[in-house]
Amino acid sequence: MTHRTSSPHQLPILRTTTDADPIRLLKHEAVPDAGGYEVRFADGRPSVFVYWDDMPSRRLRPDVLTRGQAEAEAKTIARTERGKLTGHGA
Repeated sequence: MTHRTSSPHQLPILRTTTDADPIRLLKHEAVPDAGGYEVRFADGRPSVFVYWDDMPSRRLRPDVLTRGQAEAEAKTIARTERGKLTGHGA
């Protein structure tokens, strides 16, 4: 299920899971073609952020990925952490 909502900073967030999930994947896009994915944990652990920028000239840091790469990495992190919670992960 996908919901549109706003963060406290009024940036659009795409929720790809429900509020009841222990781990949520949130997409943040503050400017066109740049943003990040947040893997948010309901148990109070700090979120993990994976940043992306689809304009190569703005990718000044080596850890900034393309949108597709960042989405895949964030999903992998979320799946791994969900697996740990359910006993099916590493």
